[in-house]
Amino acid sequence: MTVSVQTGGDVPTPVIEVRDLEVVYRGTGLRAGRPDARAVDGVNLHVGRGEVVALVGESGCGKSTLARAVLGLVPPSAGEVRYDGAAVGSSRRARKAFSRQVQLVLQDPVGALNPRQSVYESVAEGLRIHGVSGDEEELVAAALARCGLRPPERFFLRYPHELSGGQRQRVVIAGALVLGPSVLVADEPVSSLDASVRGEILALLLDLVRDLGLSILVITHDLGLAWNIADRVAVMYLGRIVEEGPTEQILERPQHPYTQALLSVVSEVNGLTPQVLTGEPPDPTRIPSGCRFHPRCPALASGAAAAAGVAESCVGRPLDVLPSRGDLGVACFLAAARSGILTD
Repeated sequence: MTVSVQTGGDVPTPVIEVRDLEVVYRGTGLRAGRPDARAVDGVNLHVGRGEVVALVGESGCGKSTLARAVLGLVPPSAGEVRYDGAAVGSSRRARKAFSRQVQLVLQDPVGALNPRQSVYESVAEGLRIHGVSGDEEELVAAALARCGLRPPERFFLRYPHELSGGQRQRVVIAGALVLGPSVLVADEPVSSLDASVRGEILALLLDLVRDLGLSILVITHDLGLAWNIADRVAVMYLGRIVEEGPTEQILERPQHPYTQALLSVVSEVNGLTPQVLTGEPPDPTRIPSGCRFHPRCPALASGAAAAAGVAESCVGRPLDVLPSRGDLGVACFLAAARSGILTD
């Protein structure tokens, strides 16, 4: 039996689209004798042009692996990644062209920047790798200025250790921006920064969306960040999207018990009783039967699922991969029963 609550809505034109993506680490080589780890176990997701999508979930849910698969840093075991409506090719030339259009912003600017390279060299490196024509110095200066490092020439000969944390992250973003990408994949872009500069970096990312029409896929465990920056939120648990939809709808009226539990400890969200999830964290080598969240589900433990007549389904009946349509979707037997669409 497969259930997903899905409501109608307009679909933004995807610039990046993930279709039935899987990343499985087989029990071979260094993992010989170990069970297969299904880090990404069937994901559909898209990012529209000029849209910010936040992919949220606990550590170990597979969100960073999904991001690396989108970028081509991890080969998918199944499914595909599409850019501008076409499948991303596997040839070296196709991957290089794609990598120029889809750039990664890492969470740790200290690790992302070579301590032996000046700011100028760090930003110019991408231009040289991709053989971008034009005045290199002018392009580097424009990228630094766009990221708030002004006048840019003052920063050319500085090294990472001479910069503040916020300035280092601006250099990382400038290194991605200098190539003129259409998509940024930002993996925990402010998690290593002081609270005083987090807002500045988020404001910069939103300025890039507004002024340049960039699309951004933000990978984060921080639902407060998603609240402040994202147009849509996709919630991931144990390799799958379990709930997706417009930010306000997901964060103000969450349907999935997992989303509700995550939001219950976010100060910006009112009306939810704080919940501490019990049981073991997600383990991609041990996928439970039925709903993969059921061993930790507060609704099942409290008897709410039994009262709705879906407890046996939660434990033993499979849920399909959730499609990505840009509107509200939730893969949950209880949410389906409450919506009145659950059928045998």
